Amino acid sequence: MRIKLAICDDEQSETEYITSLIQSWAAKSTLTVDVCTFDSSEAFLFTYDADKSFDILLLDIQMKQMDGVELAKKLRASGAQMQIVFITGFPDFIAEGYDVSALHYLMKPVSKEKLTEVLDKAVQLLGAKKTSLLLKIESGQTRVFCDDITYVEAFAHNVVVYTTSEIIEVKESISALETALAEDFCRVHRSYIVGLRHIRQISKTVVYLDDGAEVPLSRRRYDTLNKAFISYHRGDAQ
Repeated sequence: MRIKLAICDDEQSETEYITSLIQSWAAKSTLTVDVCTFDSSEAFLFTYDADKSFDILLLDIQMKQMDGVELAKKLRASGAQMQIVFITGFPDFIAEGYDVSALHYLMKPVSKEKLTEVLDKAVQLLGAKKTSLLLKIESGQTRVFCDDITYVEAFAHNVVVYTTSEIIEVKESISALETALAEDFCRVHRSYIVGLRHIRQISKTVVYLDDGAEVPLSRRRYDTLNKAFISYHRGDAQ
């Protein structure tokens, strides 16, 4: 399971400290954790406008200009479902988190044990929400989280599913997988399906993915993909 986590804090030393705790936590788990850091609410919103794939947000409350609570309210108003964890040095702000369904509050200085406990809970909730798919393989069946599938490729007599952590050869037709995946995926070629979550850029003939992969795009499917891609990243499919 891959987790995309953001830290939004205007104190660089605090950001570096929390990042080190997260890396230590991730190293002891079976998760792949991508950590992105932001020094203001405005910086996070700018990135989030183009990339809504964040799963967890560790959010400082006291920041210049837009504070953490205001940012959280904007995110919830836009339909964001990420797990939000507030970080604060003042317990007086805790009551404000109920309006934005914050998962938890962490008091500064953040303890390793408490952060681990909160992150474990966030991942548990994410796992319960994330859709998984059972794939037929040579030895039986395997389960894959749909969010982790970057693209699917059909060859002459088999189909290969590419995920963020592995490549799986499955005993399914690409049409069957297209039906099973449905939302958040798009058929871009007779031999390819891509995950909208993982698209970085689209040209008239190629789909460029976050991991560097390039998938051919049929010209007749360009408009459909472009509309789906825009809709997904505006939040219509979140």
